[in-house]
Amino acid sequence: MVHLAAALPFAIDFNPKTTALIIIDMQRDFVEPGGFGETLGNDVSLLQAIVPTTARLIALCRAHGLPVIHTRECHKPDLSDLPAAKRDRGAPSLRIGDPGPMGRILVAGEDGADIIPEVYPIAGELVIDKPGKGAFYATGLSTHLENLGTKTLIFAGVTTEVCVQTTMREANDRGFDSLLIEDATESYFPAFKTATLDMIRAQGAIVGWTATCAELEDALND
Repeated sequence: MVHLAAALPFAIDFNPKTTALIIIDMQRDFVEPGGFGETLGNDVSLLQAIVPTTARLIALCRAHGLPVIHTRECHKPDLSDLPAAKRDRGAPSLRIGDPGPMGRILVAGEDGADIIPEVYPIAGELVIDKPGKGAFYATGLSTHLENLGTKTLIFAGVTTEVCVQTTMREANDRGFDSLLIEDATESYFPAFKTATLDMIRAQGAIVGWTATCAELEDALND
């Protein structure tokens, strides 16, 4: 059993044998210049800043034998799983499914929908293509975690307040304890990240816990 005393709002204990890491949507269209995130007017350098820590976190979990699961937000080429309410919101220069600099925006199989090289999955790691914000919606994630006997989930990825938080809330409703690594998650809006961390930890870890990568590393290596 690992005792992570530095976690907020209070210490969390977990068994590495029943713990998995989920990396949310570290995709080229969100993280790299010229992708969908930048076409929406966002500063992608904010997300790029967490890449080294996220890679370190993945290496740490691999070294300790924790399953690593990656997600990609993307849609079928025929867009049959893309609701109009999602596609037509706002006034971006490009919409989901439109041709972009890295292929069709957020369409499965296109370069932009793929995961950035720095944190790319290795053989045997599950990659979940999800049509929604949460990784449990319309995917086989629940079944996979059940088969693994997972009880605790460690989270990283982007963006903190949207797909990461949504998946953590879904996990909470399904009975998982969840730990978000603070320096391996990011938002295009720093204030949104800060607010999300506060919300996750509020009311006695109502959604989950947070800690830094170094704190988790110390606990796992103790």
